[in-house]
Amino acid sequence: MSNISRIKRICDANGISGFEDEVLTAIREEAPNLGTFTEDSMRNLYLAFANNKGGRPVIQLDAHTDEVGFMVKCIRDDGMLEFIPIGGWVNSNIPAHRVRVRNMDGHYVQGLVGSKPPHYMSEAERNAAPEITSMIIDIGSFSYAESVNTYKIGVAAPVVPEATCSYNEQSGLLWGKAFDCRLGCTSILDTLEALQKEELSVDLIAGFASQEEVGCRGAIITSRTIDADLAICFEGVPADDTFLPAYQRQTAVGKGPMLRHIDSKTIINPRFQRFALDVAKQCNIPVQEAVRSGGSTNASQIHIAQRGIPTIVIGIPVRYAHTHWGISSLSDVENAVKLGVAIIKALDAETIAGF
Repeated sequence: MSNISRIKRICDANGISGFEDEVLTAIREEAPNLGTFTEDSMRNLYLAFANNKGGRPVIQLDAHTDEVGFMVKCIRDDGMLEFIPIGGWVNSNIPAHRVRVRNMDGHYVQGLVGSKPPHYMSEAERNAAPEITSMIIDIGSFSYAESVNTYKIGVAAPVVPEATCSYNEQSGLLWGKAFDCRLGCTSILDTLEALQKEELSVDLIAGFASQEEVGCRGAIITSRTIDADLAICFEGVPADDTFLPAYQRQTAVGKGPMLRHIDSKTIINPRFQRFALDVAKQCNIPVQEAVRSGGSTNASQIHIAQRGIPTIVIGIPVRYAHTHWGISSLSDVENAVKLGVAIIKALDAETIAGF
């Protein structure tokens, strides 16, 4: 079984795009013996596997450390915080949820996203889609001075959705925030742990990339830095089983990791994809195949980096992605790890050259 405490710790860490420090600390402390860590100026975290020998093909294991959230834009005279979104949100999902606002001392202050009650709305306001400009974050302050001097909130303070990861043994489901893509981060660590005693024909470097939710920016740098021959992206991907008819579902929770063929910015290398699907079949690992017209992952940057890097995406389905809460199946996490391990064990220089 996957390390539940690791999942909880890394998912609970606060880390919107550009402010992923807590996440990096958690990853480092969860993997003290897996290899050598380094960082760059964007706070991308690299982990060179301890069993690397050099002179072999290099596989990049990718996941991103950031989560969607908000940032304080300004502080009103009445102490309320105006904010902007960081990453993709549906506005109607934002109000009436608790958040954590980081103050100037680095501590997180409890807040609530407030909006005008329906009692005070005009008919036009009630019928209109909510705008973020009509919302505020209430931290319990009653003045600008109190927000700044007592709560120590400043402009550009990062704001994280309030949620705490839990695991239901009966259903096998995880509940929490930031499963996109902290479950990818934990999957990389689990994969490396499972490979510690294996004789491989490749070297492994993990790139825990920053700022994916605002344009896959960290992966631009990690792909250049690692300069891999092949890449596997572990990602928390939006599940489709709560709103599509059964025949259209390709990313259902509990049905195995999703291997996408295409999305809005990537056509997956068909030869590497076929190899991954064949490995899954040979090892009896359940997988789902998906054709996506929208969305993208770090694969969008990695597959066109350097001379072109064959890349696949192993997606862990997440219900209600890009909201305060997500639901995922532990079995999908475990099968994503099994698939990653099986693929890596089957790779060698000749096989990679065929992609």
